[in-house]
Amino acid sequence: MSSIAISSPTDLSLPEWLKKCLRDTSAKDNKSQDDHYSDNTLICRAFEFAYQLHKGQYRKSGELYISHPVAVAGLLRDLGGSPAMIAAGFLHDVVEDTDVTIEEIEQHFGAEVRQLVEGVTKLSKINFKSKTESQAENFRRMFLAMAQDIRVIVVKLADRLHNMRTLQYMSEDSRRRSAQETRDIFAPLANRLGIWRIKWELEDLAFKYLEPEAFRQMQKYVSEKRDAREEKLAKATATLQERLQQAGIRCLDISGRPKHLYSIYQKMHRQQKEFHEIYDLAALRIIVETNEECYRALAIVHDAFRPIPGRFKDYIGLPKPNRYQSLHTGVIGLTGRPLEVQIRTMEMHRIAEYGIAAHWKYKETGGSHSQLTTSDEKFTWLRQLLEWQSDMKDAQEYLDSVKDNLFEDDVYVFTPKGDVVSLNPGSTTIDFAYRIHTEVGNHCAGARVNGRMVPLSTRLQNGDIVDIITQKNSHPSLDWLNFVRTSTAKYRIKQWYKRSRREENVARGRDLLEKELGKTGFDNLLKSESMQTVSERCNYHSTEDLLAGLGYGEVTLNLVLNRWREVVKAQQPTAEVIPLIPKESSTAKAHPNISRSSDSPIVGVEGLVYHLAGCCTPIPGEPIIGVVTRGRGISIHRQGCHNLEPVEGDRLVPVSWNNSVENSGRPHTYPVNIQIEALDRVGVLKDILSRLSDQGINVRHAQVKTSIGQPALMDLGIEIRDRPQLEQVFTQIKKMSDILNIRRVGQEE
Repeated sequence: MSSIAISSPTDLSLPEWLKKCLRDTSAKDNKSQDDHYSDNTLICRAFEFAYQLHKGQYRKSGELYISHPVAVAGLLRDLGGSPAMIAAGFLHDVVEDTDVTIEEIEQHFGAEVRQLVEGVTKLSKINFKSKTESQAENFRRMFLAMAQDIRVIVVKLADRLHNMRTLQYMSEDSRRRSAQETRDIFAPLANRLGIWRIKWELEDLAFKYLEPEAFRQMQKYVSEKRDAREEKLAKATATLQERLQQAGIRCLDISGRPKHLYSIYQKMHRQQKEFHEIYDLAALRIIVETNEECYRALAIVHDAFRPIPGRFKDYIGLPKPNRYQSLHTGVIGLTGRPLEVQIRTMEMHRIAEYGIAAHWKYKETGGSHSQLTTSDEKFTWLRQLLEWQSDMKDAQEYLDSVKDNLFEDDVYVFTPKGDVVSLNPGSTTIDFAYRIHTEVGNHCAGARVNGRMVPLSTRLQNGDIVDIITQKNSHPSLDWLNFVRTSTAKYRIKQWYKRSRREENVARGRDLLEKELGKTGFDNLLKSESMQTVSERCNYHSTEDLLAGLGYGEVTLNLVLNRWREVVKAQQPTAEVIPLIPKESSTAKAHPNISRSSDSPIVGVEGLVYHLAGCCTPIPGEPIIGVVTRGRGISIHRQGCHNLEPVEGDRLVPVSWNNSVENSGRPHTYPVNIQIEALDRVGVLKDILSRLSDQGINVRHAQVKTSIGQPALMDLGIEIRDRPQLEQVFTQIKKMSDILNIRRVGQEE
């Protein structure tokens, strides 16, 4: 390390904190043992090291590349990161972008910095793809890196945030890809870790590039209302300050916090409201000294303003899983409009803003390492994902478990002893039983909720007291898979059947595969080397293990068929691949939505006959699922379609939209039926059709029903590219003064 000369470069504008660090370090004796000086030395040497290595490298913006590591280190410093974290911020790209090895990083900066840089370097090599298996593998790698040191993902979040801030210099495809990754993965991770300061900005930046028109409209709406909103908050603030002072409560701070644009946009869509119908665009935040004063301040707020029923939430008594604490209440303000008020202590506020960064171990214990591991209670969700990684062979099942645990729980129920259990929305008593313990779920025979016997499929609500009744001879039922909500419960149920019903599962898997590949020569096929190769590619040791996995749902039929197709193609590279679904040539010709194209808009059905279900008419942008049918290949449904309810789990096939095909320039449109209710006047249909024509929408059919004194009902069949275009159509038609209602028909509402 003595070979690195610390200096302040003249070709780069440095932030004041780094300038001061460089000045302080250069003014000290290199042999000083002062702890503060040692910390500054580590930071400054890391900067100088990165500065020298990144010389001659530039960003797309034309700036020196070193400006990016400097910004990342600054973000980590703002989050209260340790010197090792800040040093890793400077060094996070050097292994990937220069000739320096990870061993040299350890030699110069120690094992702790090496571990952080190595973890971030591995994450940087992850390319998030649309295919289920690749995405699942990327998740596994990410969570393994996080498990070794949770600070790795915080460095990665800072890296992603600065990249998002400078995304305008990238190509259109790169902007959309990065923005989608940010919305799907990094913003939820920041939320799960409680770092709301980063989460909000990531969401707004992703919103800006994924839906630019909506983003600009939201900016316009918010700026137009700013003056009136600030005046309203100022009056409420003055009233509460006076009341709190009279009550002898020391108010450390009281201020308005505007909601970020994406949260307002989400609320508009979730509640199907226009912007002028959303009142709580800002929250009034009160910060006091103690928990007791939080509740006293709440009483004063409710005395000063009329509380809105059902709008009070106590996150102090019941903290969120990411340790967020605060009192939330909705009241009617001085102007007669709803106002949200948040009450918390300064420590709660620090946790709300910085999440896990407010709990670094070095601050709590005084040690030199600030490692947070999966042994911490706050990372139970991460520990569960790691425990399941070696067992879950099905990629879609693993992704479902990731989503269940990544996105925040918000239903709180109690055990009979008063312990709090957090569950996903829509969870049942079976989900609760498996959350308590695997054996409790496996032997569940009944349940009481609030002292009353209820069906096992009962959905739990906030505040329910749940008592599970177990019996030694009871065991899971496959019917439970039809209503359990969490992937934890689904996985444990399947695991039980895997262990205890192996012969039945092998027979069931055999039947499923035989129906698709045919009875002729099937026994010889199972004994062949080709099928053994298929088993190994599906991560099973033998064909019998593969059949058992297929029988109890650990691996999907679609995956096995695809692996078999790959093996056959490899053995006969010049021959035509035999279709795995019986070919119905007459059906394929008769139905325009049936396809066998290798560049299909649907991922997961390559080479197979499929068609879009007419009951729900799915379009790109909506989550979809495939169903194996008899004679017509795979039927593609919108997830949530009511026709999926009676479908057995082994007939479901994980599929998704192929974005590369949708963005390839070849036009793909999909039929959608809409119903419009409008005032019955001459020319109203013509005006609607004109709006659709202006947007380039083709109308396949139109039917109008009228009755004297009643609104006109218009059923239109239109062709749509994707979900965003459909939402744009709805927005444009809703703007017409004669329109009373518009809805999509032929789908589960």
